[in-house]
Amino acid sequence: MSNLLLRELSLVDHRYPIITADHPDYERYRKVWNGVVDRRPAAIVRPQSVDDVRKAVHAAAASHALLAVRGGGHSFPGFSTCDGGLVLDLSDLTAISMDRDARTIEVGGGALLGDLDRATVPEGYVVPAGVISHTGVAGLTLGGGMGWASRRYGLTIDSLLGAEIVTAAGDIVWVSATTEPELFWGIRGGGGNFGVVTRFKFRMHPLGSIVVGQWNYPAANVRQALQALRDGAHDQPRDFILNFTATATGLSVTAVWSGDAALADAVLTPFGALADGGIGDVDKLPYLSLQSRNDDHFAWSRRYYCKGGFWSEITDEAIDAVALAIADAPTPDSEIYVLQLGEAVADVADEATAYTGRGARYYWIAEPVWDDASDDDRCIAWGRSTGKSLSAFSMAGNYINEQADAGTVVALDAYGAEKYERLARIKTRVDPHNLFRLNQNIRPLV
Repeated sequence: MSNLLLRELSLVDHRYPIITADHPDYERYRKVWNGVVDRRPAAIVRPQSVDDVRKAVHAAAASHALLAVRGGGHSFPGFSTCDGGLVLDLSDLTAISMDRDARTIEVGGGALLGDLDRATVPEGYVVPAGVISHTGVAGLTLGGGMGWASRRYGLTIDSLLGAEIVTAAGDIVWVSATTEPELFWGIRGGGGNFGVVTRFKFRMHPLGSIVVGQWNYPAANVRQALQALRDGAHDQPRDFILNFTATATGLSVTAVWSGDAALADAVLTPFGALADGGIGDVDKLPYLSLQSRNDDHFAWSRRYYCKGGFWSEITDEAIDAVALAIADAPTPDSEIYVLQLGEAVADVADEATAYTGRGARYYWIAEPVWDDASDDDRCIAWGRSTGKSLSAFSMAGNYINEQADAGTVVALDAYGAEKYERLARIKTRVDPHNLFRLNQNIRPLV
């Protein structure tokens, strides 16, 4: 099959090299973010235009090859690469065009969150997105997209106005609420199941002044701090959002205020007094710094596993489960991360997009992080067991971007039977042979 793929690629009129195992850049370009994933594609191509993407998709389809689409390469299960197939690396499709009058921005399918932030933030705008700047815009958006601006402006998909997609048939389609509305519903949470997105169009929102409080609490006081955090976070306005990270060394809390700066201290300071031993302060942190502060911690080639879920509340039982799990964490960087949701996220009806979980107040992630391959088994086992214990207090539905395990059950659990069937009908229409199957896969009905 790889020979057939290479023959099909050789017939394509292209402006990019076909990177195979004998190419000097093969080892560089075959690597992805998660160091656990070590695969060897037959070929890697880096298209320079949407037409290049169309031709590469045709080559993969004609040769019946595995096709992996890579935006930022951050897929936990390694969906952005494959063994023996074709990697379609969009890294060169990063063009950004802003319409300041309309407050919209168009972004290439290979752009990273840092590219998007560096375009919008200096202009005083923001598009709600994730919290690691080297994450790909495409993968994050197609799964839903949550981060520091979510309670204020919603998920990333809630600011998505349209997208250019190359389908399995090689068609180039503009998808929006008025053009292909059913497919537009599907790409807002349905992942990469329906084609290669080469361009996104987003609505921009005013950023304003950002004030950030950051504190660390010792491990002995995690339960007390989380109980107070839960009470303090309840009924806060959409100008407020927090997250916390629990590790074997303690609890790190970050609270962000984006409303009237004169109110910031009164709102944020109590989160520095959740329990004894809190160390930290409140400061005006540049938004670009906030967005990139964890980039080194989640660096390329470290090793990752992840399982997540939604909470309607942080119960005492969930707090106990967090405290027990981190006491047994296999590495210092293994963590439980929780992001506050609600407000603007919940303003959108759950049935309005494929994303499921609008009613959740929090999203949790059990995420071991390590560097030595000899720790793989124990770290993954901790991630799975911790995910199982935290799932006992979780709502139905899930966020497909934060799941390191793969399979039909993952997608079905994420969307529920009704949404999964609707997604499968879309899949059957636009990708009946399941060319785009390296994802949390929605299988066609035929």
